[in-house]
Amino acid sequence: MNSTLQVYETGELTVVGFGGRDVPEDVNLANCREEITSLVRANHCQTLAVDLTGVKLIPSGLLGMLASLRDLGVAVHLYNPSDDVREVLSITRMDTILTLHEVDV
Repeated sequence: MNSTLQVYETGELTVVGFGGRDVPEDVNLANCREEITSLVRANHCQTLAVDLTGVKLIPSGLLGMLASLRDLGVAVHLYNPSDDVREVLSITRMDTILTLHEVDV
């Protein structure tokens, strides 16, 4: 299992995050994609919630992978994205396909 990604809850609503830390620059996107895809399929996930608390920047490949989960019929919700992540989402217009939330932690 990829130690970068933490799984908080599984089921129709699956919650993952990065433990309040930045995503490492050398994160293995193939492993991350495989882990998330397996979680989604194994748990018949309808909604994937990604806790971005403490994450300043997110690799573009990871954002693309999250957006591609729509092909599996999964809604992706991002919680507490930083201003920099919001800016990237806005510029790429990914904020129109990924749902953003702010919650108190």
